[in-house]
Amino acid sequence: MYRPWKSCTVIPLLLFTMMAATNVRVVQAQTQRTSPAPTPPATAPTASDVQIPPPAERNPRYKIQRADVLELTFPLSTEFNQKVRVQPDGYISLQGAGSISVLGLTLPEVSQAIKNAYFRVLHEPIVDVNLVEFQRPYFIVTGQVGKPGQYDLRSEITVSEAIAIAGGFMPTAKTEVYLYHRDATGWVQARQLKLKDILHGKNVNEDAGMRPGDMIFVPEKTITKIRKYIPYSVGTSVYSSSY
Repeated sequence: MYRPWKSCTVIPLLLFTMMAATNVRVVQAQTQRTSPAPTPPATAPTASDVQIPPPAERNPRYKIQRADVLELTFPLSTEFNQKVRVQPDGYISLQGAGSISVLGLTLPEVSQAIKNAYFRVLHEPIVDVNLVEFQRPYFIVTGQVGKPGQYDLRSEITVSEAIAIAGGFMPTAKTEVYLYHRDATGWVQARQLKLKDILHGKNVNEDAGMRPGDMIFVPEKTITKIRKYIPYSVGTSVYSSSY
């Protein structure tokens, strides 16, 4: 027997199923278009990507100090030739051009500063700057050495050579010394050096080089400090009782 209600029921169900499947595909397509692209995994920086800082300047130029004397020569305007001394505040007085600060500048920087000062007086001034009197490079050795004091740094020397110049180690000295250096920013750097191996021909490349203004401190042996407070009679009685 033919039952028309079954056909009426099956057809709507098929249409509903097809519409649901279509909606699912549309939602998936929209999700793929709106989702962000996957982020590639981070890779480690290579050696070429790392910025290596430039090495420190090995031989820095001399910087003007207080009480230095400068000789200024003007080849085209000899009437402005003069000698000037750096004042305690770091300024120099220029003939006809006022005062400028030169403390801490190198000679090329001083020359440019003087040219800038004379631009108001001369047309394209030419000036030669010569350092006549200056603070000589020095180093200081203090503590348990034969001749503690300040010495001229006339050549490239090491810490062990500086101690030898200062008279060498005293019998009461430790071979672990301290090297103090003041950098350009004004901070003092302290470094401990063990010279025992260096003095015996080992690790000689670890002997630090001296720079202008460095100070070496040679401390006293601990046993020497203790002996100051032990009476000699105690040592004598112990020595005598051993026989």
